[in-house]
Amino acid sequence: MAGRGGSGSRGGGAGRGGATRSDLGGQRHKTVKLRSARGRTNSSQRWLERQLNDPYVVESKRLGYRSRAAFKLLQLDEKFGLLKPGQRIVDLGAAPGGWTQIAVKVTKAPDRGQVLGIDLLPVEPIPGSDILLGDFMDPDAPDLLKARLGGPVDVVLSDMAAATTGHTPTDHLRIVGLCEAAFEFALEVLAPGGSFVAKVFQGGSEGELLVRMKRAFKVVRHAKPAASRAESAESYVVATGFRGLSDSASEE
Repeated sequence: MAGRGGSGSRGGGAGRGGATRSDLGGQRHKTVKLRSARGRTNSSQRWLERQLNDPYVVESKRLGYRSRAAFKLLQLDEKFGLLKPGQRIVDLGAAPGGWTQIAVKVTKAPDRGQVLGIDLLPVEPIPGSDILLGDFMDPDAPDLLKARLGGPVDVVLSDMAAATTGHTPTDHLRIVGLCEAAFEFALEVLAPGGSFVAKVFQGGSEGELLVRMKRAFKVVRHAKPAASRAESAESYVVATGFRGLSDSASEE
């Protein structure tokens, strides 16, 4: 899910996402071992074996999800009760579409809800959603999204991630910049009581940004879904109970 380099059911994932379980970590799968690495580098060999042996990859293919990331949203939803039928949801950094698929399924869009996404990478159409091709970090992108919305939204999701440079301070600043841009957009479009979810990396969101989130939302927490790989530094900031723009501004 791209950024600038590329733009619970508290009761279970079965009814909401279509999976029998959203946490597959305890399920046993037959290990796949590739016989030959002919034509592949060692790193690509390791990546392919990891994909073939990842239970979330296997289950996402079985269920028709665009990516294993769908389970991350399912697990966040199970923990925080974010998604409900009839909601308006914006998905920032939508490619390849796993989060959009879950949002459409739970909100029952387009009959009851609305799901709008954006990414600078092309996304194959997902029935029930409207996905714009563009970079959310472009100055005109927020206004384009607002023009497509039918009113205030209930949830702003951001799984945006900038291309990494290998330089940790630079990579951290880039992801914080994406998170901050998504947060500013959420302040403008969320209805009172709405929720905001954004990807962050080790160290979480920056102190000043976190303070602003706590002023704007009743509850702000960090979470690492089980579907996030153990070796990954990613986690998510989850803010619920939006106070409303006027209340947030008055507390600045």
